[in-house]
Amino acid sequence: MKKLKTSPSQHPVTEAIATILMTVFALTMIIPFIWMLSASMKKGIDVMKLPIEWLPKYFYPDNYLKVWNIGGLAKRDYHFALAYFNSIKIAVINLVGSVLTSAAAGYAFAKIKFRGRNAVFLIYLATMMIPSQVTLIPKFTIFATLGLVGTHWPLILPGLVTITGTFLMRQYFMQIPDELRESAYIDGANEFVIWLRIMMPVAKASMASLALIVFLWNWNNYLDALVFLPNWRMQTIPVSLRNFIDESMTEYNMIMAASASALLPVFIIFLAGQKFFVKGIIAGAVKG
Repeated sequence: MKKLKTSPSQHPVTEAIATILMTVFALTMIIPFIWMLSASMKKGIDVMKLPIEWLPKYFYPDNYLKVWNIGGLAKRDYHFALAYFNSIKIAVINLVGSVLTSAAAGYAFAKIKFRGRNAVFLIYLATMMIPSQVTLIPKFTIFATLGLVGTHWPLILPGLVTITGTFLMRQYFMQIPDELRESAYIDGANEFVIWLRIMMPVAKASMASLALIVFLWNWNNYLDALVFLPNWRMQTIPVSLRNFIDESMTEYNMIMAASASALLPVFIIFLAGQKFFVKGIIAGAVKG
């Protein structure tokens, strides 16, 4: 019998080299985060010590207490907890709203036949080519006319609909066989029931990955928050963090503690939904 030739990708040496390269690449990505966590637990005078002391001989958690204004240790007026609440509120509302609207619009564009469907979808996609900065002044004018500047509505209302999310969900729904939908029709289900009870459970992976992307978009939204939220009580984490950095320019330990606190929800969300993320992105990107 002839021995099967081992492909280059299966060769032990090739796999070892690939593993080493991926490890080095991963370390270059994670080292700044390790330094941030290490610096956040040091006194200010020890942050810039060379050689770097990756694991401090002592831990100084008062940095986090000062950032969060716990125990009267803070001398600042910035309320990190309030900014946290504002960011989480906006991100969660937009997450739920955009996932639902994207799933509904994606299903309609993928499965429901109506006149001008492809033309409407192309026009819909064409708006992705318009930079968000171009629409900033018209949005400000509209929300100022409505008296909503200084509230969270300018950040919530536009975020309830995402073009990218609609595109991803449409591509995913196009892969689902029409026979599944037709069998539900035979059983007497209408479009809403088919979407809610059949299509939504099938699309859990794509919806989870979209939810993660939407959460990151809204959590990191700095420009809109800077323009529409002049009141410090309404400000979100990006603006509050920027103000904190401006005030604490030389206190790198405090800056790193604030930055680590700001990244915590992102890590939690990613760890909770990482198993769906790659699967959902790949499924939504496949051409139907």
